[in-house]
Amino acid sequence: MADVYTNPEKHVVLSNNVKMPILGLGTSHDGGYSHEAVVYALKNCGYRHIDTAKRYGCERYIAQAVKASGVPREEIFLATKCWPTDYGTTTTKEALLGSCERLAVDYLDMYLMHWPEVSSGVKDRKQLLQETWRALEVLLDEERVRVIGVSNFLERHLEMILEECSVVPHVNQCEFHPFNNPKVLRQFCADRNIQFEGYCPLGNGQILSDPQIQEIARVYSRSPAQVLIRWNLQSRVVCIPKSTKEHRVNENSQVYDFALTQEDMMTLDNMKQSLTCMDWSSIQTKIDNPLPDGYKLKIVKPPLEP
Repeated sequence: MADVYTNPEKHVVLSNNVKMPILGLGTSHDGGYSHEAVVYALKNCGYRHIDTAKRYGCERYIAQAVKASGVPREEIFLATKCWPTDYGTTTTKEALLGSCERLAVDYLDMYLMHWPEVSSGVKDRKQLLQETWRALEVLLDEERVRVIGVSNFLERHLEMILEECSVVPHVNQCEFHPFNNPKVLRQFCADRNIQFEGYCPLGNGQILSDPQIQEIARVYSRSPAQVLIRWNLQSRVVCIPKSTKEHRVNENSQVYDFALTQEDMMTLDNMKQSLTCMDWSSIQTKIDNPLPDGYKLKIVKPPLEP
């Protein structure tokens, strides 16, 4: 399991000394999946971090894209997630092995618990979360995965894990952009050496037209998306923007040749907290009334048939 990320600005070093690319390509079932965009990201834009989840239903397509890109497996940081219906001592391992099979790999770079919620029929959520975390610790010890973490965990959820864990979560992945900037949670993670990772860095496109963001972009002769991604990177938050359009994938990667001033960083840091892209209220229903993984997946550009 080689570490190949050597530019200090392009990676973060986690608490177990694994180097994680700070910029990645996000994928999901919302907004579609494009085989060509993933291949282009890896082959032409230098992306070396792909984020997905079993729930999204596109792991098998990512395997095809990685193969088509020609980039060696050991150079790519592959991250996926365990859905709550797979939580448990044995089912978590089965879920990880299933993801490995679909991704055509024999280990994962990162495996996350997708949500702190569990099936409503579970009598003791805390116990199940702790059992699942212990399963991840075993998988880490067995070298099935290099990094273990959580997604969408707030302080109270992290406390449940921290009470009993042998390994503190390496990463916590949550929604993060100037209009949803959980400073208290970020500090909680920083105090415990948990790397914060942000999804929806562009606010699902809803914040790109904000006048303040557009003015900052004008000053730097950059796009609003590039400014937002640069803000993430300078905040040392791992950033995983997603797009099915090749020109957007390329644009999002062109963020290493400029830097925001401290004043502009503070402007973005202190914007009104007024947007949540992820609908938390629907998660319990989705867990209790399961639909097939990838049930919303739209293939924008499918892989070519072999």
